[in-house]
Amino acid sequence: MQQPIEVLRQYWGHEQFRPQQEHIIQSVLEGRDTLALLPTGGGKSICFQVPALCQEGICIVISPLIALMKDQVQNLQKKGISALAIYAGMAYRDIDRLLDNCVHGDVKFLYLSPERLVSDLARERIKRMKVSFFAVDEAHCISQWGYDFRPPYLEIAKIREYFPQVPIIALTATATQEVVQDIQAKLAFRDQQVFQSSFARSNLAYIVRPSEAKEEQLVAILQKVPGSGVVYVRNRRRTKEIAQLLQKKRISADFYHAGLTPDERSAKQDAWVSGRTRVMVSTNAFGMGIDKPDVRTVVHLELPDSLEAYFQEAGRGGRDGLKSYAVLLYNQNDRRSLEYQYAQAFPSLDEARQVYRALGSNFQLALGGGQGESYDFDISIFCQKFQLEPVRTFNCLKLLEQEGWISLSEAVFTPSTLLIKVDKERLYDYQIKNRELDKVLKIILRSYQGVFSSYVTFSERKLAEYCKISSEQLQRALVRMQEDHIIEYNPQKDKPQLSYLRERVDAAYLTFDTQLYNFRKTRHAERIQKAIAYAEEKICRSQQLLHYFGEKDAPACGVCDVCLERKKQNLDGETFERIRQKVQRLLEQEALPVKAVVDSFAPKTQQQVLETLTFMQNEGMLIEKNGKLQLKT
Repeated sequence: MQQPIEVLRQYWGHEQFRPQQEHIIQSVLEGRDTLALLPTGGGKSICFQVPALCQEGICIVISPLIALMKDQVQNLQKKGISALAIYAGMAYRDIDRLLDNCVHGDVKFLYLSPERLVSDLARERIKRMKVSFFAVDEAHCISQWGYDFRPPYLEIAKIREYFPQVPIIALTATATQEVVQDIQAKLAFRDQQVFQSSFARSNLAYIVRPSEAKEEQLVAILQKVPGSGVVYVRNRRRTKEIAQLLQKKRISADFYHAGLTPDERSAKQDAWVSGRTRVMVSTNAFGMGIDKPDVRTVVHLELPDSLEAYFQEAGRGGRDGLKSYAVLLYNQNDRRSLEYQYAQAFPSLDEARQVYRALGSNFQLALGGGQGESYDFDISIFCQKFQLEPVRTFNCLKLLEQEGWISLSEAVFTPSTLLIKVDKERLYDYQIKNRELDKVLKIILRSYQGVFSSYVTFSERKLAEYCKISSEQLQRALVRMQEDHIIEYNPQKDKPQLSYLRERVDAAYLTFDTQLYNFRKTRHAERIQKAIAYAEEKICRSQQLLHYFGEKDAPACGVCDVCLERKKQNLDGETFERIRQKVQRLLEQEALPVKAVVDSFAPKTQQQVLETLTFMQNEGMLIEKNGKLQLKT
């Protein structure tokens, strides 16, 4: 067995592991169930890719992010490592062939979405594979306490019944203590092996700037701080508007969202990563899995609805360890916007039934059918067709997803594939009888080796150019040959996919777990309030984030906007926090005059107490009423 450090040097060219990586890898190699909590950019993929290459067998990786799966598979293949991915939208025949390769071939990594893992087809083939271990990425998705709960994740533990001795590694960048416990329980961990790096980022300064003129502030920030940047906004329309604004100010910028074509997304991403574009304005669709270490500035123009989402997006800054800034531009409209979104996020169950009924009509799907099937799905066209309100419809779809009826996946480009089903003798006979198709078939035979034995990928546009016909004519020819059972043809896909996880039922009999629905509703409200508190409370920003993720004794960072303001008052973070907590306890009991508060401290600290009280009043944490201090409610 190769040693982990040898594998790291051979395939990644690194001389040493990052903190915690070596211990996590060793735990996996010892056959222990392992939970790895590493911050964004902490090198999670290394933690399962290296041990998989150190031992025999195939590593099965479960991930909900198709784009990230495809990216990791491509990177492994570039290193000469055999890796495959199966996800929503792929044809049954392609899935069947890839799973066969994993059973009989020398494949080291099989990436699966959780929906595909629990399908009968995948489960039966996986039983025949020599599995080294299972890796569950974005493991927080298994927890109802988490911010991105995915019901199919709850099914993962069932696959362990067939592999009682095979370990599992779960990985995530964001998990509260409740989620940490829940992950281990839901995945039926045999060992309590938890490796957690501190989420503290000493080089990343968290800044909250109250602003009624956010666009002007954004321009000022980018003009002041040089280097690469990301600007997060809430919707697709704003990405283009803000990018155009920055361009007018002579700041190199572009926009990015999930509605772009695969070629557009790839070109924009490459230009930003290479430095040809300085600033990317994006929805939260951008950044996942992109390894760009020198991002100096991450600016949020709106407050996300959870600290998990904010921490992950802000954490894309400063991965090279150099000074970087995570800036939130905030005003009371953000609070109102989140509260409005919360009201929209939990539609009535009758609304969800209406949308479910419309889905069945849209796909012309019979009752009892559809389980395991995936369909191209454009929500804007769907809403227009059935006269549905887009935001409410989206939230109904999310509810149906959380209840385990359907699954939604992002738009990911899947190239066209082609296989000739008949032998050469029958094909020759077909060419003689169909002279108008003969030229197309000859060019296919000349251009694509192995087309009789396995599916080949191809571009309709390029093949049409070789044949000197239009793309429409080529498409008609391919469809006809498929109808004649000469070829199997799967056209390219670049639309989001909607998959039925269960067979279609009459909408009147659609069942919901109302207790779980209400629990998620309560948890969502709590997450929103924590996000608002982060923006509004004058407590060290880093401390607030670390406290949220369970690091209760984290020191003040010294570099956020709150800490810098305190330094002007000659207060170090530790002293300020100690005094603030005692002041809060005193005033929670009753309002007190300033003198009474000061006198409750030792004489040698009373000057610092006065400075702390001044700071707390200036920052709106305390108010004075009728000569007495009281906490601002």
